[in-house]
Amino acid sequence: MFMDIEKHLILTGTSDISWKDAIVKTIAEASKKIDYISSIKILEQTAEIDGNRIAQYFVRLDLAFVIDLNRKGDD
Repeated sequence: MFMDIEKHLILTGTSDISWKDAIVKTIAEASKKIDYISSIKILEQTAEIDGNRIAQYFVRLDLAFVIDLNRKGDD
């Protein structure tokens, strides 16, 4: 019987361009270390204001990935 196990991580990403850029950059960085990313859920979008403009965009993501049950450990 085959069973998928999915793990979730809460990540925060930033950008000085946009929320979309923060999301894309966070996923790109996470995918360098995490295999089998299956989905994301945007939990929160916030921003830091400087004067009358947005200076920094922040996103908090729930990133899900599938655990590879056949992966060999470092024995």
